[in-house]
Amino acid sequence: MSCDGLDALVVGAGVSGLTTAVCLVEAGIRVEVWAADPPERTTSYAAGAMWGPYLVEPVDRVRAWSAETLDALRDLAVDPSTGVRLVAGVEASREWVDPPEWGDHLDGFRICGAGELLDGFVSGWRYIAPLVDMPVYLGYLRRRFEAAGGVVEIRRIDAFDQAAGVAPVVVNCAGLGARHLVPDPELVPIRGQLVVVENPGITEFFFEDTGLSPDLTHFYPHGETVVIGGTALPGEWSREPDPDTAAAIISRCAEIEPRLRDARVIAHRVGLRPTRPFVRVEQERLDGIRVIHNYGHGGAGLTLSWGCASEAAARAPPCHADVRQPVYQGILFLDGPEESTSA
Repeated sequence: MSCDGLDALVVGAGVSGLTTAVCLVEAGIRVEVWAADPPERTTSYAAGAMWGPYLVEPVDRVRAWSAETLDALRDLAVDPSTGVRLVAGVEASREWVDPPEWGDHLDGFRICGAGELLDGFVSGWRYIAPLVDMPVYLGYLRRRFEAAGGVVEIRRIDAFDQAAGVAPVVVNCAGLGARHLVPDPELVPIRGQLVVVENPGITEFFFEDTGLSPDLTHFYPHGETVVIGGTALPGEWSREPDPDTAAAIISRCAEIEPRLRDARVIAHRVGLRPTRPFVRVEQERLDGIRVIHNYGHGGAGLTLSWGCASEAAARAPPCHADVRQPVYQGILFLDGPEESTSA
């Protein structure tokens, strides 16, 4: 492809796709986003969502990606229009668990005293973390991308050869769609269901460490609403809300915060977390196309978004722009290797 057209094509318009597209376009790269669904129909839109590494590997790369994203979200939290806020709250467990290694990265992190925990809980900690209103945030990312000259097109592709000749590199942020697009049989859905209720006055988040249980308990206040959840059901493909599941979610959360029991239900959300043994950020050639993968983030798509996006974007140098120059918010793009052997 000549340098008269696009430099890169991003497939997918969830948080990973839009963040990667922003990194590319703000580095002077000419880019379009093609997506099977608009941002408001993605799993990212259905998320809670709060920063926090969530059952994802490989640990060393996740540590770096999540730290970079934490810095970016803190910067964005100064602007209310982004949908990002820094919110205080508690994470607790009914069993003794060690505090997370990432705790020292968060403002106000401290172990809770016995008198601060609700009955039945034996360990917990308080901290301040980025809490993101995903519908608002995805809208912000799209506006930012388009304001820099990017284009979002609702266009499904079933194989990478359908993008042949469009751009010299395709960035695969297709989420669960990568299972068939790559194909990647290791990629499986973990179904999550949430309930959005009218906020009865809650200002702090709560998250219960339930280990590997499919039944989650958490609530995240977003001004006039609270997003409560949830579930983590491997192999479940349905995106239709289940009334019994919603009732169970409300019941579990109301045991922690009784004001939620009678809160007016505003909406139900269901998303399919794209999960594989390791997050995949690497490149290969498929159907004769140079493809950079950025998918498989499970329930940590927001948490890893800026770190994974900057690494993926660094592997897509444009024909004309000097991507070795620093761009927005201190993100530095470096020319990446032609191939990666990491998972």
